[in-house]
Amino acid sequence: MASITIRNLDEVLEERLRLRATQHGRSMEDEACDILRRALAEEQSSSRDLAGAICRRFAPLGGVELLQTPREPMREPVDFEE
Repeated sequence: MASITIRNLDEVLEERLRLRATQHGRSMEDEACDILRRALAEEQSSSRDLAGAICRRFAPLGGVELLQTPREPMREPVDFEE
């Protein structure tokens, strides 16, 4: 398994990561791995199926039935050479 080192981590960010890890009962390393795993999973799933992501987001709100507007036949294009 690969490992990474994060240099120049802001002290405030490090403290927030430490507190979050404590809240979840795990080490800072495990917490950072979980954050990365979740962020990359969301990115991958949302980039593959935008229509599905939109449907999942708005499905709990219910649907709306829209009436279809009748369409007329297309008009002939304008002839600018006349």
